[in-house]
Amino acid sequence: MIDLNGLIPAAALPMTADSRIDEPGLRRYVRHLVEAGSKGLAINVDTGEGPHLWPEERLRVLEIVVEEVGDQVPVVAGLGAQFTEQAVRIGQDLKSIGASALLVFPISAYQGSPLDPEVPVRYHAAIGDATGLPLVLFNLQPALGGVNFEPETIRRLCQVAEVAAIKDASFDARLFVEIRDAVKAARPECVVLTGNDNFILESFVLGAEGALIGFGAVATRQQVRLIELALAGEHAAAREIMNRLTPLVSAIFAPPVRNYRARCKEALLMQGLFERATVREPLLPITGAERRQIREAMVFAGELDPSLALKEASR
Repeated sequence: MIDLNGLIPAAALPMTADSRIDEPGLRRYVRHLVEAGSKGLAINVDTGEGPHLWPEERLRVLEIVVEEVGDQVPVVAGLGAQFTEQAVRIGQDLKSIGASALLVFPISAYQGSPLDPEVPVRYHAAIGDATGLPLVLFNLQPALGGVNFEPETIRRLCQVAEVAAIKDASFDARLFVEIRDAVKAARPECVVLTGNDNFILESFVLGAEGALIGFGAVATRQQVRLIELALAGEHAAAREIMNRLTPLVSAIFAPPVRNYRARCKEALLMQGLFERATVREPLLPITGAERRQIREAMVFAGELDPSLALKEASR
């Protein structure tokens, strides 16, 4: 088991102008995330464009992050595959490089209803048996390519020895509560992580113990503090932070949601944490209107000095 009770940002990936890994930029950025107080780092997940990287690039990204982070915080590596044998091999590779845990993405074999619990249970058990690493289950809404696990499936999955946590990204408060109850009934020590960027504070009021979210890639320090306050039951103080951040999370995750990766990079570029906002196709750069909305929200959140915002706006 590893301690995931806090913010685990899903790190963005800085890229060069020709859409390759910006290795020096990545090293600077992950140092920033650790210094901001992150409880762990999630690498090669959607925010970091993991599905858009070559397999060898994903391994290199993980290698760089592990080198920079050392044993300061756990590194949760995204594991996406199409079939069990492939997932096992990828998991072993991630372990050999130094991943502390694995966020196991849903696979296409889960599609179709009803889903026999035996399918995801055997899939996760094979990965756990082969790697021995803590596993983070991923409950992801179907609109984003995932599946909302039924309570019985959650109960069965929690019996897999290596399961340490679940990330719920159902983006539905009612389903979040159902997942929480199913997890805690089956395995009380399993950590419930919110993946719901649109109701972060509310997730903690409803019983979340940590957050593994793409929004954590920006405004990280404030979110670390927000979650510390929420876990301490100081909801009024946490609400003050959330009120500042709400326009920014709304701007980052506005429709179409696929643009949130480029929007995160634009925000980080405005702060000087990234040198450019390059994304890899088929993702595309954002519009000037999106950029202006992000800039205004960054100023409102206290993440960008108004004078710097004027200078950035002229670029």
